[in-house]
Amino acid sequence: MTARKIKSALVSVYHKDGLGPIVDALQQMGVTIYSTGGTETFIRDRGIEVVPVEELTGYPSILDGRVKTLHPKVHGGILARRDPDHLGQLAKYDIPEIDLIIVDLYPFEETVANTEEEDLIIEKIDIGGIALIRAAAKNYRDVVIVPSRDDYATLQELLDVKQGVSELTDRRNLARRAFAVSSHYDTAIFNYFNEDGGLDTFKVSEMRTTPLRYGENPHQNATFYGRLEGMFTKLNGKDISYNNLVDIDAAVAIMQEFEDGDPAFAILKHTNACGMAVRPTQLEAWHAALAADNVSAFGGILITNKPVELGTAQEIDKLFYEVLIAPDFTDSALELLSKKSKRILLQYHHLEQRTRSFKTLLNGVVAQDTDLRSETADDFKVVTERAPNEAEIADLVFANKCAKHLKSNTIALVKAGQMIAMGCGQTSRVDALKQAIDKAGRFGFDVAGSVMASDAFFPFSDCVEIAHEAGVTAVVQPGGSIRDKDSIAACNERKMAMVTTGVRHFKH
Repeated sequence: MTARKIKSALVSVYHKDGLGPIVDALQQMGVTIYSTGGTETFIRDRGIEVVPVEELTGYPSILDGRVKTLHPKVHGGILARRDPDHLGQLAKYDIPEIDLIIVDLYPFEETVANTEEEDLIIEKIDIGGIALIRAAAKNYRDVVIVPSRDDYATLQELLDVKQGVSELTDRRNLARRAFAVSSHYDTAIFNYFNEDGGLDTFKVSEMRTTPLRYGENPHQNATFYGRLEGMFTKLNGKDISYNNLVDIDAAVAIMQEFEDGDPAFAILKHTNACGMAVRPTQLEAWHAALAADNVSAFGGILITNKPVELGTAQEIDKLFYEVLIAPDFTDSALELLSKKSKRILLQYHHLEQRTRSFKTLLNGVVAQDTDLRSETADDFKVVTERAPNEAEIADLVFANKCAKHLKSNTIALVKAGQMIAMGCGQTSRVDALKQAIDKAGRFGFDVAGSVMASDAFFPFSDCVEIAHEAGVTAVVQPGGSIRDKDSIAACNERKMAMVTTGVRHFKH
């Protein structure tokens, strides 16, 4: 017999919101309700009869509430199979059957997010609740488990529509949810204790999901696991796609470099910035970023570090784009930009990135520290006879940030706070440089007086020689090649300045 009628229930929850209609329905059905602590008080205050767990076990809640439901008279009633042998043992020891368990665990993750006081965090590690969830889920053939307030609606439907009668498929589906809840909870606790990475174990759990229209291509299914609302407020537009998310992630990483500085704008296409600039005003930054490649900007992802003003919005509105990201929008700018209903407008709350990054590879996962290094002028080591002047230093810092966020092999050309061109994703650094020089010319830029950044060292002097012919005056690169001296000598011969950072920023 797969159908089971709920005749008894144990209710032990942290959050009481949403519980009222549940216990009301249980009372109306004549279900015996067991409870303890604050949940018992909540139920009794609604005028509903409730049996204290202490009355069932013969023991009071002890150790400041750490031990309440951990008792054979509780777990025996949950774990017993409804067969003659187990039911006979329940009768022998006067243990009642418990058909329904309703649990909502202590808020461990929320506590970790809101305090660093370890005693408070430790006390939010739920023991009894987890034990109840696992016991009921193990015995799903006979017991209904509701492991979280997120599942109240499922239970409410079971009570209202099916009059408390569950089928095996109902109970098994809830058991699946129960183990998702318990495993996620344990993962959060483990990651708290393993914050220093002392135990080399990869554990990630994310319960919040957003189904996407499709993945990189229409024939690929995709789901986002995470909480976008923790970073963004979506103000307008269609559903965010897989490719949008990948580009948004790249945009956030770029703008994090400029979050607190002068007005900056970046335009991305396929995770690479095709335009980037810093200017005294936002409108100037927009025009400078767009000028670098107004062709690739079509259908791109836009991001800025300042609230979008009406004047800027009017210019942006002339371009077809997928997503615009900003810390805020003036009312008039938002009104204008929202008139195009499909354009996605995101207001970011902060640009903080995770300190660890993950990627699936082959039959496993590779984890690494996120590349959060960002070099300043103080990190530059002048290796040539001529040191860069003040304007060149500012551009070299900017160019180095650009190169860091472009796909390898990459070269970024910068002039007066504007990325005038880039070459990226090339198998040869020479090809990347030639691509950048050619692109600058095609969009009407004079490379003379610009600076060059490379994401990795120069194994030969050829890039310096080509850059000089185009008019580049200063270079920033990580250094570290056994032939660094060749590039340095080529710069000295041409009166160019070169600085090294000692830090490589490959992006594959």
